[in-house]
Amino acid sequence: MWRGAISFGMVAIPVRMYLATESKSVSFRMLCPSCGRPIRQKRWCPHEDREIGWTETARGYEVAKDEYVQVDDADLERLPLSTTKAVEILEFVDDKEIDAGVYIKSAYYLEPEAVGAKPYALLRRALESTGRVAIGRIALRDREHLCRLALHENGLVLNTLHWPDEIRDLHELKLPGDDVKVDDRELEMATMLIDNLTAAFDPARHTDRYREALLQIVEEKMGQRPAEPQAEPEPARALDLMAALKASVEAARRVREEAPAAAAGEAVPAEPAGKSRRKAAAKDEAEAPARRRKAS
Repeated sequence: MWRGAISFGMVAIPVRMYLATESKSVSFRMLCPSCGRPIRQKRWCPHEDREIGWTETARGYEVAKDEYVQVDDADLERLPLSTTKAVEILEFVDDKEIDAGVYIKSAYYLEPEAVGAKPYALLRRALESTGRVAIGRIALRDREHLCRLALHENGLVLNTLHWPDEIRDLHELKLPGDDVKVDDRELEMATMLIDNLTAAFDPARHTDRYREALLQIVEEKMGQRPAEPQAEPEPARALDLMAALKASVEAARRVREEAPAAAAGEAVPAEPAGKSRRKAAAKDEAEAPARRRKAS
C-alpha cells in the first residue's frame, strides 16, 4: 500500500509496506424493508440536482462557512515533506516508555526491496542488540503520522501512533482516589485471583464470540441450525466484594486444576514461597466458617 524508504541517519533502506492486520467483523448492507434489496447511497449535488460519480468528485478544505479551497493529487504530490516517500527516523527509545494502550493505532509490515536487504538486516540486528525501537514520522492517507518501528519475528513492523494532542486528558474522568479504602484481605484475595489467572500470552486461545454468535443467527435464519438460547443477564445487586473474590479464586483454581497438564507440554513451575503462603492463608480463611459450623 506504500513504497518508499526508511531514512536511518545517512542510510536509506528502500521498502514496501503492507497492512499487517485485517478486519474480521461482520458487516451489514442497508436494505429496503419492503423488497429486501440493497439501497444505494448516492453522492448527490443539491445545487445541480444530480448524482456525482466518484471520478467527478474533488477534495475541498473548508476555510469558512460554505467556502472551500480545492486540493488535487498534484497539490499533495508537491507537499514539502520528505515523509511522503520515506519513514524518517528521529530517535530510538526503550519500548516500555511508550504507553501502547493509548498511543498505538495501526500495524504495517515492512519488506525490503532487493537492494535494501542488507541495510534492512543491519537495522533489524541493531534493534535486537540494543533492545530499542525507532520513533519516526511518515505521511499516509492525507496526513503525517508519528510512528514506531520495531522488531516482529524476523522482520520489522511499523505502528502509526497518535500525536500527543490527540490523547485526551485522563483527568476529565471521575476516578477513585486514595480516599477509597481497600482492605488488606481483599487485596490479598485479588492478588491470588491474578496469580491463578496468570498465563503466557497466546492470542490463539481466544476467539471473537460476538462474530461467531452473529453468524449463528444468520445460519438460523437461513434454516441451517437453531441458535443457542442466550443466557439472561443476572439483575444488578449490591456487591459483596470479598465473597465475589473468594468465589472467583475458587473458580479459577478449579479451571486450572482440571486443565490437562499434558496439553501444555511443560512442567508447571514451582510457586514462590510467599505466593504459596498467601494461597494457604486465603484458603484457611475461606474454610473457617464451615469448620466452625461443624464444630458447633
